[in-house]
Amino acid sequence: MSNAFYKPTIALLLVALLSSTRGLAAAVENAIEEIVVTADFRARSELDMATSVTVMTEAVIKSRSAQHFEELANAVPNVNYASGSNRARFFQIRGIGERSQFVAPINPSVGFLVDNVDFSGAATIATMLDVKQVEILRGPQGTRYGANALAGLINVKTHDPEDQFAASLKLGAADYNTQAITAVVTGPVTESVSARLAVGSHRSDGYYENSFLRTKRNNSQDEQSIRGKLSAEMSANWQLNFSLSHVDIDNGYDAFTLDNSRTTLSDEPGQDQQESLALAIDSSWQLDNFDLKLIVGLADSDMEYGYDEDWTFAGIHPDGYMSRDNYIRDRKTQSLEFRFLSNDSSRLFADSTDWLFGVYTLKSSESLKREYTFLASDFRSDYDFDTAAVFFQLDSSLSEKLTLETGLRVERRDTIYRDSELLGFSPTETLWGGRVAAKYLLNSNTIAYASIARGYKAGGFNTDGTLDADLREFGEEFLVEYEMGIKSSLLENKLYLKAAWFHDDRHEQQVKSSIGRIRANGSTEFVDFIGNAAEGTNNGVEFEAVWYPSEQLGLTASLGLLDATFDSFVNSANQDLSGRDQAHAPGYMAHFAADYSLGAWSLSVSLDAKDDFYFSDSHNIQSDPYELLNMNLSYSSEQWTLSFWGRNLTNQDYAVRGFFFGEFGNDPRKGYAPEPYVQFGETRMVGVSYEVQL
Repeated sequence: MSNAFYKPTIALLLVALLSSTRGLAAAVENAIEEIVVTADFRARSELDMATSVTVMTEAVIKSRSAQHFEELANAVPNVNYASGSNRARFFQIRGIGERSQFVAPINPSVGFLVDNVDFSGAATIATMLDVKQVEILRGPQGTRYGANALAGLINVKTHDPEDQFAASLKLGAADYNTQAITAVVTGPVTESVSARLAVGSHRSDGYYENSFLRTKRNNSQDEQSIRGKLSAEMSANWQLNFSLSHVDIDNGYDAFTLDNSRTTLSDEPGQDQQESLALAIDSSWQLDNFDLKLIVGLADSDMEYGYDEDWTFAGIHPDGYMSRDNYIRDRKTQSLEFRFLSNDSSRLFADSTDWLFGVYTLKSSESLKREYTFLASDFRSDYDFDTAAVFFQLDSSLSEKLTLETGLRVERRDTIYRDSELLGFSPTETLWGGRVAAKYLLNSNTIAYASIARGYKAGGFNTDGTLDADLREFGEEFLVEYEMGIKSSLLENKLYLKAAWFHDDRHEQQVKSSIGRIRANGSTEFVDFIGNAAEGTNNGVEFEAVWYPSEQLGLTASLGLLDATFDSFVNSANQDLSGRDQAHAPGYMAHFAADYSLGAWSLSVSLDAKDDFYFSDSHNIQSDPYELLNMNLSYSSEQWTLSFWGRNLTNQDYAVRGFFFGEFGNDPRKGYAPEPYVQFGETRMVGVSYEVQL
C-alpha cells in the first residue's frame, strides 16, 4: 500500500475521524447483547458475575482501531499501564502492579492470558489481531489464577473457528507512515472439524524523531501476528480445541530526551522486541457424573530490551559519558490444568450446590544476558520456578434469590536462581488464597453482591550481591479485599448499570526501600533493596453504564475512583511516604462515548480522562491530568466497510513513564543537575481502514 495514496484522503476527511468503546450492532437490534465472560471457571454472563469486570468487545477494538491492548486501557476504570518501552508490558489494576523489569526477576501482580497461555509480565505481544474480546477482572483472583493475579487478570480471547466459510481482508493507513493489513479465513475442514487462520501486519515510523541520526524510525513499530485454531467435535460429549500463535514484535526504543520533547539525540538507540510462539489445548468432556476440562498452555518467548543510557551522542559535552544497556531474555512457560466440574446429575446438598475442584502446574524458566557498557563481562542469570496448586469452589443456592460462592487455592512454589556473580537462591513457599461471595437476586434483572477475597504474590530476592545477607530475600505479599456491588439490566435490555465499591488492605507490600546501617566509623549508610517494607490501603469505586435510548443512539460511561495510599513506608531515598499515594494510581479515570448510526453510516465519539499520578515510589514526580478525544466515522455495505478514525485528536502531550535522577541528572551540559524526565504517549493519530468480506 502506498502512504501517498492515503494521505490526501485523510487530510480531506479529518473532521470526520473518531473512535469509541461500544459498537452499534447491539443498537440495531434495539437491545444490548449478552456478553459471556470466559475467564472464570465456568463461562457465564458478565452481569451474573459477583465481581467487578469490564469486557472490551471486538466492536470496541475496531472503533478505536486498536493494534495493542495499551490503546484500550485508558477506557477501563482503574486500569493503568507503565511504559519506559515502545509497547506497554506491565499493567496496574486498582493501583497495584509492576512498572518495569531490569536485572532482577519479578513476580507479576496482574495476570495476562492470551487464549489460556500465560504471558504475565510479558504483554509486549498483546496485539489485537482477530480478538473477540478482552476481559478485565479487577480484584484478587486467588482461587482462579493464584500468585500471578494479586490485583486482577486481563484475559484476551480470540475468535473461535466457525462452521460456515467466511473470509475478510482489512487494509489500513495512518499518520507516521503507519500501514496495516489483516486477513482472516474460517470454515469447516470436515463435518466435525472447523479451522480459523488470521494473519496481521502493522508497521509505523513511530512519533519520535532523532535529530542526531536524522531519522524518524528509532521508535518505530514492526509487529507481525499469526493465529491459527482448530475446533473438533470428537464425539457427542468430547470437544477438543487447539490454538497456535506466533507474534513477532520488532520495535525500536528511543523515547527519552534531555529536554522532554519528541526529538531525541541518541547515537545508539535501543529496541523493544519480543518473539513468542504459543500453543494451547482446551479439551472438554461431558461425562455421566461430572464434566472434565483439560487446559494446556505452552509458550517460548525471546525478548530483547535495550536503550542508550546517556540519551545523547559522543561529543555533546566534554564531561559527557557514553553508555548502553541491553537485556536479552529467553523465557519458556508450560502450564497444565485439570478441572472437574459438577453437572446436572452431581450437584451436592439436595441439588443445591455446584462444585468444582482441580489441579494446576506451571513451569517457568527464564535466562538473562545483560550487555552493559560498564560491566567487565556480560552478566548472566537463570531463574526457574515450578508451581503446583490445588483448588476448589462451591456455588450454593441457599434460597431462590441467595447464592453463596466459596473458593480456596493452595499453591506450592519451588524457585531456583543462579547468576554469573555466584549468587544463588532456592526458596520454597506455600501460598494460599480464596474468596467468599454472597450474591442476591433483587429481581429478575438485578443482582447485588458482597465478597471477601485474599490474594497473594510470591516472594523474591535482591540480585545485588553486595547486600547484607538479611536483605537478600523478601517474602510473600498478600491483600484482603472487601467488595460490594450491584449489576442491573433495565428497560428491556436497553440499559446496563454496574457499580462496585472495594477496600483493599495490603500487607507485607513488596517495594523498593532503604535501611540505615551503621558503618565502622559510626556514620550511617542507607542501603537500597526490595523488601516487605510497606503497608497500604486501596479504596475505590467503579461505575459503568451502557444505554441505548433509541435504535440509532448508544451511550457509554464509566468512572473509576481510587484512593491508594501507604499506611507506612520509608522509600529508597529515606523519605517517609506514609499517607502518600502509591505509584501509578490515578485518583480518577473516566470514559464517555456516544455512538450514532443512520442507515449505512455510523459515527462514534469518545473521551478518556485520567487524573495525575506518581510515576514511582522513590521520587515525587507526577504526571499531569489529561483527556483524550477519539472519533470514528464508518460507511458499511453488505460486504465492505470504510472507516475514518482518529485517536487523541486534540494532540495532547501526556506522560506514560517518568524518572527523576535524585543525586544526578542526565544532561552533561547542565553539570548533570537533578531533573525530571518523562516519556510521552501516543500523539494525534488519524487514519483510514477498508475491510471487505470475501
